[in-house]
Amino acid sequence: MNTFQIFEQFRGPLGEEAAKALAQTLGAMFAELKDSVTKEDFRILREASDANFTRIDSVLERLADAQARTEQSLQELTAVVRGLVIRTDRHEGDLLELRFQRRLPSYLGLYLRRAKVLQPADLLDEVEAKLDRPEVEDYLRADVLAQGLVDDKPTYVIGEVSYTADADDVERAARRAALLRKADLPAVGLVACESVHPQTIAYAREQGVRVGARGRFVDEKEGTSGAGNAALQPEPWAPRR
Repeated sequence: MNTFQIFEQFRGPLGEEAAKALAQTLGAMFAELKDSVTKEDFRILREASDANFTRIDSVLERLADAQARTEQSLQELTAVVRGLVIRTDRHEGDLLELRFQRRLPSYLGLYLRRAKVLQPADLLDEVEAKLDRPEVEDYLRADVLAQGLVDDKPTYVIGEVSYTADADDVERAARRAALLRKADLPAVGLVACESVHPQTIAYAREQGVRVGARGRFVDEKEGTSGAGNAALQPEPWAPRR
């Protein structure tokens, strides 16, 4: 109800002046009451909103903390898994090296006749007489060394044993075989592995290095991606003519 309606309603009973004064008084009261209710509602709404925003901020902060802890835990777990993988690879490589050395006469029997497994230190006197100290130290780090007959000629086989062979293994085998030849000892480089990429095999042939996977020689047209690769048909460990 507005002031005009109040004036019209009470003008008859009270008279024009009294009705006008009453209308003004009630109009002011209604306006003040309206403003008071609106401001109170706004205050209540603002307080409720502030409380909700505070709760939301608190929840977001807890979520951020939880995410940070999760990311930290994930990083720690990743580091642990990486360490386990490295140790597992090293362990597998060590086991493969021991097995290859133990079975070398069988693995190389058709290639290296009368094969005998040696330790690099067994030829230390011979290589020290011809090589400088860094070369001797490099030679001593070879994974495997054996002597025997290749095509009825005394030959040393020196090389690397790696679970997954790569170009670095080929380079080390080629380099250490060259060091033996520099010491006037006929030698052939060898990389023994469980898995090897065809590109690595092709590179090995360029370097004059023999590559054997799982107890058999492989040529540059063959490769293995793992022990379960049934498509691999490598030739036996036999002389390459």
